[in-house]
Amino acid sequence: DDIAEHLGVTKDTIYAWISDKGMPAHKVGRLWKFQASEVDDWVRKGDAGSPD
Repeated sequence: DDIAEHLGVTKDTIYAWISDKGMPAHKVGRLWKFQASEVDDWVRKGDAGSPD
């Protein structure tokens, strides 16, 4: 929820970016964990907006 709010997108978009675009995330048990600095770097590189 926090990273989706941070980026201004839905949780569904976050899950799609993880599976389709390689968004940096770490699975701990059943939960996904994100380091905001890694996600911000990933967005700045333009990977979030790249075509599939």
